[in-house]
Amino acid sequence: MIYTITLNPAIDRLIFLQEQLEKRKNNRAHKVLYDVGGKGTHASYAMSKLGVENLALGFAGVMNLAKFQQVLEDKEINHQFIATDGSTRESVILIDPENQGSTMITEPSFTVSAADKEKLFDYLAVNLTPQDLVLVAGSTPAGFDLVDLTELLLLIKTKGCFLACDLSSEALKLAIASGADFIKPNELELQELLVGEETVEEKLTEIAAQVAVVIASRGEQGSICYFEGKQYQVIAPHVEEVNDTGAGDCFVGSFLATFYQTGEIEQALMLASGCAASKVRYEDSCYFNLVEAQELKSKVRIKHQN
Repeated sequence: MIYTITLNPAIDRLIFLQEQLEKRKNNRAHKVLYDVGGKGTHASYAMSKLGVENLALGFAGVMNLAKFQQVLEDKEINHQFIATDGSTRESVILIDPENQGSTMITEPSFTVSAADKEKLFDYLAVNLTPQDLVLVAGSTPAGFDLVDLTELLLLIKTKGCFLACDLSSEALKLAIASGADFIKPNELELQELLVGEETVEEKLTEIAAQVAVVIASRGEQGSICYFEGKQYQVIAPHVEEVNDTGAGDCFVGSFLATFYQTGEIEQALMLASGCAASKVRYEDSCYFNLVEAQELKSKVRIKHQN
């Protein structure tokens, strides 16, 4: 079984602007859509789309719980979120008509109580097995600090699960130290890990000695995957971009679903790249086309490096 844990989910409100965003101007929209937000929920959508059973876990604010659950159900995401005081945050995503990328504005999170945290830990302690894969992804809400995250990650490892983490900053450092089996840092997150005069390549080599699967986004260079002492450079096909929000999450969900089922690293990398490339062609934060993803997969190039 695959579990995704989104500690601080969101409801995405996608606002499609009539013209490019400008300050000191009434920027008018021609369309508004609602979508699920949060790295883990996006990954769950990708897994479900590929027909891989999974369960999305985490916290959700009771004040707009029905709205959040409706978005999850519309996306056909199997879920079991713990209701906590307050509202699930909403993220406003502004998308300009020329597809030059999106601008995201996110509300503050709810505050998680000690009792709510205990409910999550108890559920995992009872239900996790060594055959499970658990993805912990995204930011942490108020009331859930690094001590709590440490407890969560160590609980998952103690149960013998494959621990995948899509985290950043201090949380990413903690994931590495806690024995994560998978991480996917982007360029900015890699820079935050560097110490002194250390290079990105040196840091990745160091991390790869600790983490079983490391996939690093390197901008125009594509992605670099470190697995079993080998390096794979992944170059995705160029596509016309409509909305890039959620592309990385789509990659993570598609990769983990495929890798969990097959254990074949190159096939997982290629399909994940194809799914992410399809995703950016569409307006919402999750959707990708399966037929299109398979076509794009065939255009993904993988170079083996020493």
